[in-house]
Amino acid sequence: MPGGRATTATAPRGVVGTSAYIQYADAPPPGDAPHLTPHADPPRIAGQPLDDRSSSHRVLERAQELMADAVGAKHTFFSTCGSSLSVKAAMLAVAGPHEKILVGRDAHKSVVSGLVLAGMRPIWVDPQWDAERHLAHPPAAASFAAAFAEHPDARGALVTTPTPYGTCSDLAAIADVCHRHGRPLIVDEAWGAHLPFHPGLPTWAMDAGADVCVTSVHKMGSGLEQGSVFHLQGDLIDPAVLKSREDLLGTTSPSVLLYAALDGWRRQMVEHGRALYDDTLALAHSVRARVDAVDGMRVHGRADFCGPDLAADMDPLQVIIDISALGTTGYEIADRLRERYQVNLHLSDHRRISAQLTHADDERTTDTLLTALEAVPALAPDLRPAPHVEVPDPARLRLEQVLLPRDAYFGRVEDVPWEKAADRVSAEMMTPYPPGIPAALPGERLTVDVLRYLRTGVDAGMVVPDSADPEVRTVRVAVEG
Repeated sequence: MPGGRATTATAPRGVVGTSAYIQYADAPPPGDAPHLTPHADPPRIAGQPLDDRSSSHRVLERAQELMADAVGAKHTFFSTCGSSLSVKAAMLAVAGPHEKILVGRDAHKSVVSGLVLAGMRPIWVDPQWDAERHLAHPPAAASFAAAFAEHPDARGALVTTPTPYGTCSDLAAIADVCHRHGRPLIVDEAWGAHLPFHPGLPTWAMDAGADVCVTSVHKMGSGLEQGSVFHLQGDLIDPAVLKSREDLLGTTSPSVLLYAALDGWRRQMVEHGRALYDDTLALAHSVRARVDAVDGMRVHGRADFCGPDLAADMDPLQVIIDISALGTTGYEIADRLRERYQVNLHLSDHRRISAQLTHADDERTTDTLLTALEAVPALAPDLRPAPHVEVPDPARLRLEQVLLPRDAYFGRVEDVPWEKAADRVSAEMMTPYPPGIPAALPGERLTVDVLRYLRTGVDAGMVVPDSADPEVRTVRVAVEG
């Protein structure tokens, strides 16, 4: 059943219950394989305790096989360089230089980096825009079908779901579109590590028929920062090719501590995931109701985010809160909550804040969050008037791609005042972060609307960290001609 592969604490030992890296008294390793808890940060090979120089004990391979078994994938690969690397490896396994790939335009900056490095030609698929709330939901299957009809030579497709705002696409329908064309679907599911482990969560990528799924365990799982996995199924991508692409990009000095955390999290989910998420989903329901009762706060639910021309589903653990009624910005509230209450919010924008819940939360942590949020209405008068962010309508946020991202990024460039950058071709990513979705990327022709959105956004508290000038007073553009 979708999302229901996790078992209870009665899972059999030595099958999905074995851990390759973490020692448990009740789960001895098979054969004579070393089974040590890494109290330091040893190398994975070179005669160290976890394996020998030829990796004959297959410690890493066994851990990856157990992860694949736990979630129902055919192959699983661990990455210690985050999903930013994993998604690039997946892209490189599908398309090469100058080949086309269909990509949702709400992709993370790591996807754009992959386009730059590989020299692929992106065919952008527009998200479903909620013009009322100035929010993008993942592209529809019909939009991918239209893109394939116009570009039948595209080598595959990539979609991001869930988005950082917790909204999900109809992955089964998108996978069906791709497979009718004999092309693979890559899903950037960085925010969906938990999805395989409870039927009350949105359907995860492998259950929906995706070919590759990339997920950041450090986001919604129990992994350490940079811990990522990517899963493979079907026969449209050769697992040897995918592994080769990961080897091309990955470090030759992976952290055993990161591997161990990935392996331990997998065991935790297999044995306790269903029960943990029973509790977490109940807790999320309570938190959402209590936040929605706070003056000036509206917690978005399925009625707001799901339906025709919107998202297909949403993750209830992402608590998205509209605070526009308080007359200030999400940036201001996020900064104040961090300063006064030591509460870090998941993301903030010109009219929203969000709190991200995981299986590690309980009433103690959520009470801390609620105490801080309940104080916001009293703080709001000091945060007014809200700086005005000039957010254009969705059609005017969309820029024309006139050069390959690689050509614009590596070509001749110059820095010009932002007021003179309209109609020039961007040579850089300009990415409000979080959530990390570029407003402009290399090769796109800039417009006054997008430039004013970024400039007024920075003045209101938006962070644009990857631009040559994070204040967006100057912009790096291509020298044409």
